[in-house]
Amino acid sequence: MAKAYFMVRAVLADAGDRGRFDRWYETEHLPDAVAAFHARGGWRCWSRTDPLLHFAFYEFATVAEAEALAGSPALQALIAEFDRVWGQRVSRSREILELAGEAGAGMPG
Repeated sequence: MAKAYFMVRAVLADAGDRGRFDRWYETEHLPDAVAAFHARGGWRCWSRTDPLLHFAFYEFATVAEAEALAGSPALQALIAEFDRVWGQRVSRSREILELAGEAGAGMPG
């Protein structure tokens, strides 16, 4: 069974929102999502190419676990809270990614 990741790509409409968005995502949204999704863990990144582009990743043991999020009450509740806080100021898309391979120090192979 391959690990899977639920990825959320967010684009801020206004650079002035970045500091507030960063603090809110770090202190509230990311921990709430990891707990609600029962994810193995979560992390987030800012694009160095586009300073308004933010990614969040949530890790799951299997693709089936990640796919179970689609339409789930946990996801719907987090979407509703995100929309309540950010409205139309942040657009989002979501992807389910299946791990195809790993390499690096300490990795088998």
